[in-house]
Amino acid sequence: MAVAWEFHLPFAPADLLRDGGPGRYVVQEVLPVRDLPPALTAFRTAFRARGALAVLQHFDPLYSLLHHFRAVQTAVKEDALELMMQVVSKHSNELPAILGDSELSHADRSAHLNALKMNCYLLTGLMDAFEMETCNNSLLEVDPGGKNKKNRTKTAQSSWEEEREPLLQLLTQLLQLDLRQLWGGFVVEEEFVSLMTGSCYRILENPSIGLQKHRATREAVTHLLAAALVHYDHMFSATLKITQMLQHFEHVAPVFAQAVSLWATEYGLKSLVGELLREIGQKSPQDLARDTSGVKGYATFITELSERIPALVLSNMSVLLRHLDGESYMMRNAILAAMAEVLTQVLNGDKLEEVARGTRDQFLNMLQAHICDINGFVRSRVLQLFTRIVQRKALPLTQFQSVVSLAVGRLKDKSVVVVKNAIQLLAAFLSNNPFSCKLSCADLAEPLKKETQKLQEMRDHGRSTAAPAITPEEEWEAMLPEVRAATQQLFQPPQEGEEEVLEVEETAESTSEQITGLLRKLNYKSAARLTQKALCRFQGKEPFSGPTEDNEEATILGVLKRLYTGSCPGENSEDPPRGNSSLNTEEVVPEEQPQSELVKQEMLVQYLQDAYDFSVKITEALSLISRMMYENSVSVVQEAIEFFVTVSKFSVPQALLGVRRMLPLIWSKEPAVKEAVLNAYRRLYLNPTGDSERARAQSLVHSLSLIMVDASLGTIQCLEEIISEFVQKDEVKPAVIQLLWERFTEKSQCSSLERRAAVMLLGMMARGKPEIVGSNLDVLVTVGLSEKACEDYRLAQEVCNAISKLASNPKPAQGKNKAPFRLPQNHMLFGCLSETVSKGFAQRSGHWIPFMEAAVMLIYQLAEGAEEICAQILQDCSRQALEKLQEADGQKADPAVSPSRVSDGDSSLPTFLLMHLVSLVGQVALQQVAYLEVSVSAELRRRRILREEEKTKKHSDSSTKKQRPQSTGNETTMEEELGLVGASADDTEAELIRSICETELLDEKHLFSAFVPLVLKICNNPGLYSDPALSAAAALALGKVCMISSEFCDSHLRLLFTMMEKSTLPGVRSNLVIAAGDLAIRFPNLVEPWTSHLYARLRDPCPSVRQTAGLVMTHLILKDMVKVKGQVSEMATLLIDPEEAIMGVAQNFFSELSSKDNAIYNLLPDIISRLSDPNCGVEEESFHVIMRHLFSYITKDKQTESLVEKLCQRFRTARTERQYRDLAHCLTLLALSERGLRKLQDNFDCFADKLQDPAVYSCFQTVMARFRRAGGKPETKVLAEELEQKLAASHNRGLDSAETCQEGSGTPMPEPAKRKTTGGSCRHPLNTVNRDEDFVTPKPRNLRNPKRAQKRPPCKKAIITFSSDEENSSEDELSAELREEETPTKTTPITRSSARRLR
Repeated sequence: MAVAWEFHLPFAPADLLRDGGPGRYVVQEVLPVRDLPPALTAFRTAFRARGALAVLQHFDPLYSLLHHFRAVQTAVKEDALELMMQVVSKHSNELPAILGDSELSHADRSAHLNALKMNCYLLTGLMDAFEMETCNNSLLEVDPGGKNKKNRTKTAQSSWEEEREPLLQLLTQLLQLDLRQLWGGFVVEEEFVSLMTGSCYRILENPSIGLQKHRATREAVTHLLAAALVHYDHMFSATLKITQMLQHFEHVAPVFAQAVSLWATEYGLKSLVGELLREIGQKSPQDLARDTSGVKGYATFITELSERIPALVLSNMSVLLRHLDGESYMMRNAILAAMAEVLTQVLNGDKLEEVARGTRDQFLNMLQAHICDINGFVRSRVLQLFTRIVQRKALPLTQFQSVVSLAVGRLKDKSVVVVKNAIQLLAAFLSNNPFSCKLSCADLAEPLKKETQKLQEMRDHGRSTAAPAITPEEEWEAMLPEVRAATQQLFQPPQEGEEEVLEVEETAESTSEQITGLLRKLNYKSAARLTQKALCRFQGKEPFSGPTEDNEEATILGVLKRLYTGSCPGENSEDPPRGNSSLNTEEVVPEEQPQSELVKQEMLVQYLQDAYDFSVKITEALSLISRMMYENSVSVVQEAIEFFVTVSKFSVPQALLGVRRMLPLIWSKEPAVKEAVLNAYRRLYLNPTGDSERARAQSLVHSLSLIMVDASLGTIQCLEEIISEFVQKDEVKPAVIQLLWERFTEKSQCSSLERRAAVMLLGMMARGKPEIVGSNLDVLVTVGLSEKACEDYRLAQEVCNAISKLASNPKPAQGKNKAPFRLPQNHMLFGCLSETVSKGFAQRSGHWIPFMEAAVMLIYQLAEGAEEICAQILQDCSRQALEKLQEADGQKADPAVSPSRVSDGDSSLPTFLLMHLVSLVGQVALQQVAYLEVSVSAELRRRRILREEEKTKKHSDSSTKKQRPQSTGNETTMEEELGLVGASADDTEAELIRSICETELLDEKHLFSAFVPLVLKICNNPGLYSDPALSAAAALALGKVCMISSEFCDSHLRLLFTMMEKSTLPGVRSNLVIAAGDLAIRFPNLVEPWTSHLYARLRDPCPSVRQTAGLVMTHLILKDMVKVKGQVSEMATLLIDPEEAIMGVAQNFFSELSSKDNAIYNLLPDIISRLSDPNCGVEEESFHVIMRHLFSYITKDKQTESLVEKLCQRFRTARTERQYRDLAHCLTLLALSERGLRKLQDNFDCFADKLQDPAVYSCFQTVMARFRRAGGKPETKVLAEELEQKLAASHNRGLDSAETCQEGSGTPMPEPAKRKTTGGSCRHPLNTVNRDEDFVTPKPRNLRNPKRAQKRPPCKKAIITFSSDEENSSEDELSAELREEETPTKTTPITRSSARRLR
């Protein structure tokens, strides 16, 4: 069939409507939409009759459908698609026979070619239209057509997605035919190939193509493009298209990576990989830096391609390396990731060739270089890559040390993500280290030293045995130039002063020996001269009778050679190596054996050295990572915890410190951190190794016991929280609890430390489940508090702590109105406690007081009538004290008082006994107050609520019986009345408790009144009672007694704070700081005027006192019990304390304070003023350290702007140059915004005259330089330049005026203030901190009882003398002079008979 025209594939659909020239097909008519269904029916009929060639007469209707695609009904479009599929499919099946027909006419070939192009054009056009419609529908978030339309859209979309795959397979089948025959055996036109592949690329542009459900579609696209690449030379076009799509569509990168790897491996298209990478490599780095979306696609493609075909990426890596120096960090990350994949999959193993090994080392060096990349994301990514390399064991041992060192260095990185990945890398190094399962430096140092010494011995031995390898002839050749030079000197005139001291021996043999010896001593000149003489004397005698040379020099050299090499018969060498040659040849045979042993030893030493170096680096990392456990970043904290869990498996000694350090994190407010700690301890301790349940229990108990060795009280509390959590979740096996009981009852053999640890662990578990202790209370009492308790008070103390868990943490299910757990007064427990306390009272023991305190606390927690039990204990102990006094009265033999006894008049008492007594009094007093305020108050409230509930129940019952219609209203009124009654009842109960404390406890009828004078006397007479422990105990007892009554506290606060300031004993000062902190919470109005004295202890010369004061002030300030004034600067000085623990207290304080709204911002101006004062004693460098820490909490822009203004205003009031410099330095610590810069310019006049100081001007330059680096708007940069010019002008003007002033008047400029050379914080001596007149009681701001205050006479200054002033004073002068109000009106003795002795 002849066709008069040819169908040309158009660049745009509209091209077919225009006449493109003679012989080109043109669409004659675009049918309206309503005419399309019958036209399609006609085409279907023609197709059945004529086959695929029917399109030659029916192209226009289908073109019209494409033209009106959006307006055509879905059913019509789907029918058209189905029809075109049938047409193309039939044509595809017919073409093999047509193409194979050698007699095919030109007209038929043209007809089939036109039909093929038309059919493919229409089919791909429909595919593109459906694809575009699907994409548009998926982008519409809101469907205006209601539910039905939405459902229809989804149905149409899903049906098209199902149709795509068979359509793509059909086109692939078509492309696999040899279509060149239709083009006359020539190349298939490029437009046709682009038509077929264009649909594939358009499908890939759909963002949802990467979903798992479209996997079949992706594979179909891949195979279709592969057919085009293999059969139709689509390489160049595909390269350009893929790179363009990677640039504009991020989602296609993984798809193309998968496709390219498939083409390279299954279709042999490896050159495409090179083309694509070369195309990406030729992109301008500057353009990539600007086009972030394009870079992301390229980066993902490179990364994923390297994961799939690393070998091919390696062969083309060189074209990408230029981007490592580009600005785009994503490209750097991608190339470095590709290198890592190559290293793990290709360049891995010990059998690499030399070239491959060199490439591997080059890649590793590049990766190491980028660990310190300027961009944090790159640093983080490289650390991740090294983690993968280490985990896959692809890192050579030679590179271990360098990479570990770099990872340790990144632990100090400012980026949180980098630090996190550095910790992960170090953990990977540990888990995959090739050295040992034990990495203790101490364990590795000894074998390293031993093997190094052995290697040195082997080398020394090797040198001695290797000596015969050099023959005498070779030695002579080496010596010959120097010997010849020495011989030539014989024929020159002798120099002045040169003497010939050598004479020829009697015989030729002895002379030859002499010459040989000179040669061995390197004395060539003497040997030559002696040979010259011997030749004259022993002519004809061996060895001087050899062949004579033409000249004398050659003759002498010949004789010397024969003598040295031993070739003459007269040679008699004493050198051991000069044996016969047969022996030498025999020794050469076993020589290789020692050589291989030496190589093995060198390898062993190198291995041990690497292991030791690795262990040192890990130890260094441990100290850095342990500090990160308290970072603000949760992810870093989690990684640090995970790291210590890993380290613990390798027996590193410092790991236990890290495991302990993570304990306080159990109190973290972050649930993720708390859970991480629980998981860490769960993995470390709850999964022990062992063959049996018993063995695992023993391992677990042993591990937990190790943590508690020398552990602080805080550590024990944290561990208790963790173990109680495990017990509540039933994660602790019964076998563990059984083993603990066996250790405690000594059924299982263990040490005293392990026994004590068992009781502690039982107590911790009892907090989670009190029945663990409650069910075995009798065992605890009979074993732990029996007669043997006096032998181990620490065990008895832990038993008390364990039993106390019965009283704490009642279960919520018990109900708030259930009576608390109490034991009867006659219970065996309290009898044992009373007996143990009383029996140990008169025994000297350093552990009795802690046990006594635990026992008294337990009695008040659990006993009914606890005050009666403790009163009986007090009476028993005081009776023993009196008996000791009576014994002392009976012993008159030695009138001298023992140093360990305190005397009062004619009586003396052992110091420890008095210390025990005042400690007991103080503890009972404190627990009595706590008992009244907590237990009694709660019980009163509980009983009142029960009464009210019963009353309410009766009232409601009676109301129900009477059936009053107004019952609802009356009940409401009644509830309101009950609410009011409850509120007033609370006040009444609190007043009752207060009145008991104020009027009864210290009344002369009460037992305490007998002991208070004793405590006061010890405190008032430090010279008489000079024992440090006694003074500390008495000071603490005084603080506890002051907790009882506000009146007593008020009258003795002056004494308490005087002792706190002037006592020479750190223990006394520490105890009183703690006591003052408790009093500040109980009686805040009384202690408030003395707050400055509490702050003063922050500069105490003793570190322990400073730390105690820091902790106390932290609690008081954070609980708002102390008003934060400018004195908080004293807390700031602790940031530069030489003691790390005290620095930690200060850092924790400011970290907690920063969580309060604007707290640090409000305090900063006052802190700066106080610390920059020269009289404060803080050096400039120390000031900078403090400010750097405090300003790190200023993060809000508004705070920064306000501080800029405040600091500028402070320049006006600053008096010294030091203050100018400090203020200027503070400005450098602020991150200025545009508004902050304007504030600086607005207040320029405040500091303009200070800019002549170079240090001040330098600080402002730093501020401006940092602002420039931050970048900003053009107008802001102009503002910054103007301000810089003003700064420079003021600075230069100041310098010029200064020079003029000096030249005109000759008056020198004032020198800058000299910096002090003292330490970071000035520690004032004790006797100059406060003078005596400073201790006049400050006026309180408000008094609870003004009437009582009016009755009180005016305060008189007390004169208190201390032991330092009492060396020459009489005994009568040892007591302090107190004012009348402070002196007790009546001193009640313990018993009447002892009144005379105690006065």
